[in-house]
Amino acid sequence: MEASSDQLRTLAAVVEHGTFDRAAAALHLTPSAVSQRIKSLEELSGRVLVRRSKPIQATAAGAVLVRLARQVALLEAEAAAELEGDDGAGVAAPTSIPLVVNADSLATWVLPALATLPDSVFDITLDDQEHTIGRLRDGTAMAAIGSDHEPVQGCTVSALGLMRYRPLASPAFVRRWCADGWDARVAAVAPMLVYDRKDALQDRYLDRFAPGARPPRQYVPASTEFLGAAALGLGWGMIPDLQARPLLDDGRLVVLDEGGAVDVPLYWQQWSLQSAALGAVAAAIARAAATALRPA
Repeated sequence: MEASSDQLRTLAAVVEHGTFDRAAAALHLTPSAVSQRIKSLEELSGRVLVRRSKPIQATAAGAVLVRLARQVALLEAEAAAELEGDDGAGVAAPTSIPLVVNADSLATWVLPALATLPDSVFDITLDDQEHTIGRLRDGTAMAAIGSDHEPVQGCTVSALGLMRYRPLASPAFVRRWCADGWDARVAAVAPMLVYDRKDALQDRYLDRFAPGARPPRQYVPASTEFLGAAALGLGWGMIPDLQARPLLDDGRLVVLDEGGAVDVPLYWQQWSLQSAALGAVAAAIARAAATALRPA
């Protein structure tokens, strides 16, 4: 199959923007031209490439070509940057790298790592650490930080280290719910903080500490606000040491169970692609992880 770069770019735009109309506006084309390019690419590949849903989504075959489109776009951008440098025509635009990162890493150590790369810009998507690789599979991310060590097809994987979480709560929470001690009976009824419906970290702790416990849940879908909710006494939650340390030091949070730490392994997965920009990101992430995370 010999897809043109225009067809691939159009497919990626449709999946990224979710509709033919928005993709057309981004590409400075008419919606009918976008539709025709997608139809031609589907005829060429012999497969349905997008589901005409709202938003439009790539099929399994479409995800393969979206990934190819993004790889081609990255290599084209790097080649253009090199040519700009060679002919002295000016400074090339920074290369954009789409990443998917778990929220706690983004809130603690990832942004300082990315800040060391002034020649790149990033399109960052948040997802739970156990679900980030889905973005690699569908071609919408070039790299991911998550807890899955099995490489996605067409990707490489390397261990970054461990992020340690402990069950924490505010002193006011302790006075109200467990002044006589934190035990399985209390854990079954005291409000529990949960990031979102994908977040299983608190349940993993309860499976060991209080099997069968299903306490009331407070959903707080933002890492910094999750920490704030714990400090305000809205519930207890599993919070990374990297994020909680200042609040533990000044007494705004306390550890409920000294033996209840959960170490979450984190891995870097990226496309198997010889890209200087992607390689620089991987190196910056590895350096930061070596300092911030516990050894695997």
